[in-house]
Amino acid sequence: MSSVRKALHLVSTKAKLQQSLVGLRRLLLVAALAGFLVLFSARTTTLLFSPSATTATSRLPRAGDGTTTSSCSKLPSPVSEALVHYATSTVTPQQTAAEIGVSLRVLQARSPCNFLVFGLGHDSPMWAALNHGGRTVFLEEDASWIASVRSAHPGLDSYHVTYHTRLTDADDLIALRDHPGCTDLAAAEAHQYCRLALRGLPAVFHEVEWDLIMVDAPTGWTPDAPGRMGAIYTAGMAARARRPGDGATDVFVHDVDRAVEDTFSKAFLCEAYLAEQVGRIRHFVIPSHREKPGATPFCPDHN
Repeated sequence: MSSVRKALHLVSTKAKLQQSLVGLRRLLLVAALAGFLVLFSARTTTLLFSPSATTATSRLPRAGDGTTTSSCSKLPSPVSEALVHYATSTVTPQQTAAEIGVSLRVLQARSPCNFLVFGLGHDSPMWAALNHGGRTVFLEEDASWIASVRSAHPGLDSYHVTYHTRLTDADDLIALRDHPGCTDLAAAEAHQYCRLALRGLPAVFHEVEWDLIMVDAPTGWTPDAPGRMGAIYTAGMAARARRPGDGATDVFVHDVDRAVEDTFSKAFLCEAYLAEQVGRIRHFVIPSHREKPGATPFCPDHN
């Protein structure tokens, strides 16, 4: 009986430890969002009372335009909804706090901005909240999952996309790195005819100049899964095709501990553009190749 009591005590202790870890994760997420709110409110106040307030506030939501105006006394709806969601949910994002911090630092500097995310997941409300006032769009392969997420978070801007590759195609597709039809931006938008280029993307993909792009989908852990080859390539080409004068594009790739994400991000986003890696996420800063048409190599020399 003594051994049984010890076993039951061990099980009880493990259960309490697991509950504590879940609670700690939720607390860290709420703290991160709360910290962003402080920075967001401080920056908003600075913009409103700065000499250039007319220009700065033109990017903020306006009353009557269908959005919620922000103030120091009332939280924006996407932010308050995200706080409640993560405070009451036992499901946490797949990225670690350190990995999320890489994108968070860029968002703190650039938001409100245009943010494109390949993938719709448990972290989507967080990304939309952190980019409050900007445009955050999610591209997802699973239509039934989109419907499920929309029922819980109707404010998320998500679109269904179809992928025509399989993970088993990766060895053949990596060879396209040396094909001019996939790397020559100046040749009549050559990338549109590359096997790696994604087809049938929603109109918003082509209409918006993206400041940030995150590749955290599609699925890529079984042989028949689409893999992220096309998403990584398309993100890199969208950054290179960015309108001159709008600056560089920050591109993030998650799960770079896997062979495809590792190889394709280095090949098509370029090691010379790699700004940071933390855990399983890489951050690339890719300038517009339209600034100097024909004079900018697909990948600069990497020292």
